[in-house]
Amino acid sequence: MAISLNRHYLKTFIDDDALFSMQEEVSEAVSFLYENKANAAGNDRHGWLTLPEDYDKEEFSRIKAAAAKIREDSDVLVVIGIGGSYLGARAAIEFVTSKNYNLLPGTKTKIFFLGNSISPTEINEVLAICKTCDFSVNVISKSGTTTEPAIAFRVFKKLLEAKYDKAEAVGRIYVTTDRAHGTLKALSDEEGYRQFVVPDDVGGRYSVLTAVGLLPIAAAGIDIDALMSGAADAMRRYTSTSLKENPCYQYAAIRNLLYRAGKKVEMMVAYEPDYTLMNEWFKQLFGESEGKDGKGIYPASAIYSTDLHSLGQYVQQGERILFETVVTFARPKTDLMIEEDGKNADGLNFLAGKPLSYVNRKAFEATVIAHTDGGVPNIVLEADTMDAFTLGELFYFLEKACAVSGYLLGVNPFDQPGVESYKKNMFALLGKPGYEDMTAQLLKRIEE
Repeated sequence: MAISLNRHYLKTFIDDDALFSMQEEVSEAVSFLYENKANAAGNDRHGWLTLPEDYDKEEFSRIKAAAAKIREDSDVLVVIGIGGSYLGARAAIEFVTSKNYNLLPGTKTKIFFLGNSISPTEINEVLAICKTCDFSVNVISKSGTTTEPAIAFRVFKKLLEAKYDKAEAVGRIYVTTDRAHGTLKALSDEEGYRQFVVPDDVGGRYSVLTAVGLLPIAAAGIDIDALMSGAADAMRRYTSTSLKENPCYQYAAIRNLLYRAGKKVEMMVAYEPDYTLMNEWFKQLFGESEGKDGKGIYPASAIYSTDLHSLGQYVQQGERILFETVVTFARPKTDLMIEEDGKNADGLNFLAGKPLSYVNRKAFEATVIAHTDGGVPNIVLEADTMDAFTLGELFYFLEKACAVSGYLLGVNPFDQPGVESYKKNMFALLGKPGYEDMTAQLLKRIEE
């Protein structure tokens, strides 16, 4: 089942005439990805477009072999990376298995994601775990000098070298980095670590279907062949230039129409807690791609019905700046039948004999009606179930929609110049050599 777009709850906000009047704009945006790509901003970062079929088959085999080794000799895999270097993999693992992956009885190798914060408490907790078991490290960084993952790798590399002899420590470090350049590449060559490539033409937030995401995902026992097959299916399916026939391009167009109508915040919503990290991946994908030049839809997220008890009031009656994109699944991973209770103290016997998925579906239907009645447009993306194939489709659908949406917005969807500002300030305040002039200026501003 392909990802489908349900526009039923948009009728009072965007009619078909308005949507399909975007055909010319959408065609121009799509041309920047294909025939007119030479004139497109960010055209050197389009490698993800054909990746589901053109990926490096030899490296793919090495990824599967490395994952099998990790699952055989490691109780824990520490994945070190930040942003696109960890969000996709963690989202995939939780989507296909569970947000409680590390606690599941059948989990062979626990996976902890570090290097995405500078919390000493978080690092010390995982250090304590790794001191008592066999572990491996997958460090993911194109340069090797990004502060958060570089600190974490320094710490866990030292523990590996103290815990094992030199040869075994080297054999437990897996590096995903630039093909030819950078500090981490040089260190890997010198030490003899197993290496995997961050492709030059695939940016970090689009990299989940490269070794960046595939090695941790495979180490969790997930079928990466099925994942890539789902993405390849989406790559072939969402190619029609007709806006009427392509739900991926419709999503991009609808987002921009709502933005032009004053809807500045998009909440991605799901009714499955295992979708939580997919929401985080979505926020980086769209936030970094569109938030520039004083433009962009702010990406937010929620898990319902949980967040209806905290954010629901604002969504229903707050400032009318929101629209929601709700991801639904036709079939849950598992289900639970509600049984009759003799005392019926909670008054819920009217639900006896119904599966819990039925109640969850009714929660969605009730909420989407309430929110649209309250002035919140709802886009509904419908999928089959939460498995690897469907996830591959969803990853590709959202990546392509994001690229087209960014070009519709008039920005380069493949750079992130604003991210560098805080990094430079942090280097200066930490006293990194070469930043002395900035250090004095920043300290003066703090003191003021």
